[in-house]
Amino acid sequence: MNTPLPVAGGTANAVFAPGVPPRATAWQAASRVAQRDLRLAFRKRGQLIQPLAFFIIVTAMFPLAFTPELTRLREVAPGVLWVAALLASLLALEFLFREDREDGTLEQYALSGQSLTWLLFAKTAVHWLLTGLPLALVAPLMGGALGVPVEAMPGILAALLLGTLSLSVIGAIGAALTLGVKRGGVLLSILTLPLAVPVMIFGARATELAIRGLDAAAPLYLLGAITVLGLTLGPLAAAAAVRISLE
Repeated sequence: MNTPLPVAGGTANAVFAPGVPPRATAWQAASRVAQRDLRLAFRKRGQLIQPLAFFIIVTAMFPLAFTPELTRLREVAPGVLWVAALLASLLALEFLFREDREDGTLEQYALSGQSLTWLLFAKTAVHWLLTGLPLALVAPLMGGALGVPVEAMPGILAALLLGTLSLSVIGAIGAALTLGVKRGGVLLSILTLPLAVPVMIFGARATELAIRGLDAAAPLYLLGAITVLGLTLGPLAAAAAVRISLE
């Protein structure tokens, strides 16, 4: 039951958000939302493991379908790793906000008096922790199946850490825009893929340079700039889209 939020001189037109204590600061509210989402995610372990399992299967099986020759595998390794990472991250995006929309949690977030931008930022961060971070950590190891030298693994890890974070922010915007659409998975992909193209280009370039043993600082700087821009504007855009969907 929604409980009015007491304020000086009366009652605010707000409700308590699930797991968020009254009069909490924006940071406290975001941390409580993140803790709640982490608990819920680990109750659905099958859905949690699915993106990582997809990524591992694609990268491990690709040499069998292409060629076992290491020199040729190294040439296509950047594209394989980044396409697999993008598709794996898309698997979990459709459920980023949808379940909270269906049970009314998003409405309570919007009416709680807390910053919806911070709350959605917390949910996006949890999505990256559960999807993007495991992919980034596993990718250098799976690169071994594609003939990637050990010396290139730090560069690949750095690129994927930045790239998957950008993909999570971009995906959160797409998930918010398609929140009111039934079976919006296809539309979500159509909206997300064009926005992810710069991330894929610079990420694949950084990976290619790392594999060749060259300096990958330039594409990594560009990936970092995209990530900072996404973290700055992405939650604001997602919050605006969620408010529109809830109206």
